[in-house]
Formats: sequence, C-alpha cells, structure tokens
Amino acid sequence: MTRWVLAVHGGAGDRAATLARERLEAARRGVVAALRTGAEVLAERGSAVEAVVAAVKVLEDDPEFNAGRGSALTVDRTVETDAAVADGRLRRAGAVAACRGVRNPVEAARAVMERTEHVLMAGDAVAQLAESWGLELEPNDWFVTPHALEQLRRSGQGPGPSSGETVGAVARDLDGHLAAATSTGGRVGQLRGRVGDSPLIGAGTWADDGTCAVSATGGGEALILAAFAHEVDALLRLTGAGIAAACNRALESVAVHGGRGGCIAVDVAGNLAMPFTTEAMYRGWADMSGEIATSVLHERDLLTRRRG
Repeated sequence: MTRWVLAVHGGAGDRAATLARERLEAARRGVVAALRTGAEVLAERGSAVEAVVAAVKVLEDDPEFNAGRGSALTVDRTVETDAAVADGRLRRAGAVAACRGVRNPVEAARAVMERTEHVLMAGDAVAQLAESWGLELEPNDWFVTPHALEQLRRSGQGPGPSSGETVGAVARDLDGHLAAATSTGGRVGQLRGRVGDSPLIGAGTWADDGTCAVSATGGGEALILAAFAHEVDALLRLTGAGIAAACNRALESVAVHGGRGGCIAVDVAGNLAMPFTTEAMYRGWADMSGEIATSVLHERDLLTRRRG
C-alpha cells in the first residue's frame, strides 16, 4: 500500500538546548501546527509540493522561527529572506534570495518554479513579481520582532553564527512523489545581499523521485561548500547507502568545512532521517497512522522511521 509521510524542521543550533520551557513549547506548537497543515494536504491526496509549501508557510508566519516574520536582521536592521521549493516528480525547482517584503517567501519560490522559466530570482525583483502574482507583501517592520532585535544587539551589530530556526519540510505523497521546501531569514547581522544555502538547489534543498528529498539547516556557508543536499543524493545513488547513513556522511563533509547543522530527508520508500550535529534541532513527522511526533534534543532523537 502506498503511504504518505511528512517531516518538518524548525532549525538546528545550540540555543534551543538552553531555552526556557515556555519558548521550547511555543516552538513545538509551531512544528505541530505545520505538520497538521501539511498532513491535511497529503491525506486529501494533495501533492508533496503542496504539502511542503503549506507546512513551511505556517512556520514562516510563526515569529518563533527564523523565516518570514521573525527572521534574523541584517547589519542594517533589515530583513532579507531566502526560500526554495524542489519537486522530485519533474526534477524542477524554484527559489528566491535576498528577498524583501514578501510575507511568505516559500510561495514566491514555488511561483518562480511554476510561473517562470527560471530557477532562482533575487533582490527587489522578487517583491515586484510577487505583487504581480497576487502574493502578500508586508513592510519591513512587520517582519521585525523584539527577539530578532535582541539577537542583533547581542551580536554587536555584526555577523554572528547561524541563528538557527531556519525552517523546512520534506514529503512523500500518495502517488510516491517527493518534494522539499526550505525558508530562512539568514544569519544575525549578515551583510545585506548575503545568501545562504537554503535557496541553492543541491546545497540546502533537493528533491528527486529516484532518490530522496532533503531540507537542510545550519551553517549556510559550510553547507554550500559541501553541496550538502546533493551529496545525500549522490551517496544514495552511487554507494547504496541508506537515507540515514547518507545524511550522516554528508554532515561529515559539512564538518570538514568548519560547519555544523542537520537535515530532514525522505527516500523513495518513505524512510525518514533527521540527524544533526548541533546541540538541538526542532523536528517532527506525521504519517497515515495519524500520529504526530516531535523532538528537540539528541536524547529523544528520531533518526529514522521505517516505512513499508
């Protein structure tokens, strides 16, 4: 019997390991809300692409995460977001980078994939296109939260480490198709115009019905240099590694470049992997059993979930 499965992440980093219970529970509620939204799509025979976009959109609107509203601030106190959507069925993708004013960058990324002949659009043109497509726009102040301002203050107004809370989703639908989506506000205090791994197909986001769908989180520059998401794909295709082993070996490549992070990934059979090398990673999964599971720390890790 063909089954659907969905996983989401709310970012890998160290900060979650020290957060007060109230903040952890708020983030967990966000993950659960995203899972429920994406699961409804899949249960009604919606596509994997529709499910991951719906799930990520929920997290972009949640100020607990570094995506959409609540994004990290640049050194100039502006918000520049990145997002990508990858469709494993046709091996196509769409992405936006250094995007300003678009409420849900993941929707803009999907529109680039479905409405243009391009893969990646960047800068002010994204908002102009988004408006012409009927997507919601918001002023910069709408995206800025007290938490983001405090993070920038603590960074000394300069580039800091990856702030975590990047969001993403991967899914396998009832027709066996795979998809991934990732969205981020970048690094605290980054220079304007900096682009991380999330919108780069093969680095932070990947989907191919023949192998896997991957959404990454963590140190963007190291994930880019490791070609992380495509490395997972290559290990599956060329070495016969399972999804968990492929993700862990790809994370070793990230470490070679001085980075840490994590990912969520699903293979063609619906097997999930959710490894990370930081102190914590917000993550969770849902499937046809009706069960929704979430976790943050290593001791409750959900590295793999077998399917079929």
